[in-house]
Amino acid sequence: MKLTALFVASSIVVSSAAAQEVAPASAAIPNVRMKRVYSKALLKRPVQIVARPDRNDRLYVVEQAGRVLEIDSADTQSAGRLVLDLSKGPVYDKFNEQGLLSLAFHPKFAQNHFAYIWYTAKKQGEKPDRDVLARVTASEDGMFVADSLTVLLEIADPAWNHNGGTVLFGPDGFLYLSTGDGGAGNDPWGNGQSLKSLLAKVLRIDVDHPADGKPYGIPADNPFVATPDAAKEIFAYGLRNVWRMSFDRKTGELYAGDVGQDAYEEIDIVTKGGNFGWRPREGSHPTEGVADPSEASARFIEPIAEYHHKDGVSVTGGYVYRGTRFPLLEGVYLYADYAYGTMWGMRVVDGKVVTAPRVVGGNRRFLPASFGEANDGGLFVCGTEGGADGVGMIYQLTAEK
Repeated sequence: MKLTALFVASSIVVSSAAAQEVAPASAAIPNVRMKRVYSKALLKRPVQIVARPDRNDRLYVVEQAGRVLEIDSADTQSAGRLVLDLSKGPVYDKFNEQGLLSLAFHPKFAQNHFAYIWYTAKKQGEKPDRDVLARVTASEDGMFVADSLTVLLEIADPAWNHNGGTVLFGPDGFLYLSTGDGGAGNDPWGNGQSLKSLLAKVLRIDVDHPADGKPYGIPADNPFVATPDAAKEIFAYGLRNVWRMSFDRKTGELYAGDVGQDAYEEIDIVTKGGNFGWRPREGSHPTEGVADPSEASARFIEPIAEYHHKDGVSVTGGYVYRGTRFPLLEGVYLYADYAYGTMWGMRVVDGKVVTAPRVVGGNRRFLPASFGEANDGGLFVCGTEGGADGVGMIYQLTAEK
């Protein structure tokens, strides 16, 4: 594929269920620029940037090897402060989809000092590997106490790849977690369509009210609490490997970028009890070589957008812009491709695409691992330049006003 210096040619398609409404030209999406910030911070494989809910001047960068750095966002010369280091254990970071993958602050962090992390782990001499959700506690000075780590959930993971995952809190106060399908290819363990497995899912739990002998509770309105043999933690299923999801802070909709296999990457709005089709379907298409076309049926929820692997091979889900600095960007969902560096934007209203996805920016040399949202709605993106082990960078996103 021929690439320009900034943009790649794109043939993004909006799925048939979402392409029923087209916005007027006045709703055009502006180009998005990337301005490097906090260049003094020496980052290695940054995979997430998170705002501290009680401090508008604090951003936290998650490094895949197991470290978390705190950056004073008001100080352009901030080199960052190491506030958590799990790189020597329990985080296991041998292969390129393993490591410390996500962090979320409790909404009441100012009171309880709790944060939640999602990482891969391994016990010496044991198989399979494990995906772990744990809680860590910060001291008064903002340093996380490694000895405070409390495991809430462990999931046996049969392969090294497809580990998800994003951990975040919803507007309902519950914790949401995306898990991969267990790895390998074509979901050989059938986790995507199994309600018994916690893999290939979005989970939803109540970390504030432990119950039934577990360190968390199950929200009473979770969709499968009354389904025999189903895992009660499941919120949605049929998702191959969601890499980054976020709530629209205005509408409460949960957007997810689900990484595809051989042909398509997809963007979904995750709904309670929804079945998003993996593995019979990849995007809105029967999975090549393994699925009966008749299986791509109405029981599966359509992605709101997808793109073919000629335009990118690994989606990074993003955010809906709800800041105030760039009015033309209001309501635009931004997402990117990790391998190609391309960034797209689209508008969605009531689950329907009203302004179709278009390439709005990006950088072919930059691998965007994750978007981040500041408390004021401003957006960032972090990743590496010069390959997966290249220079870690943070960019602030700006647009036309």
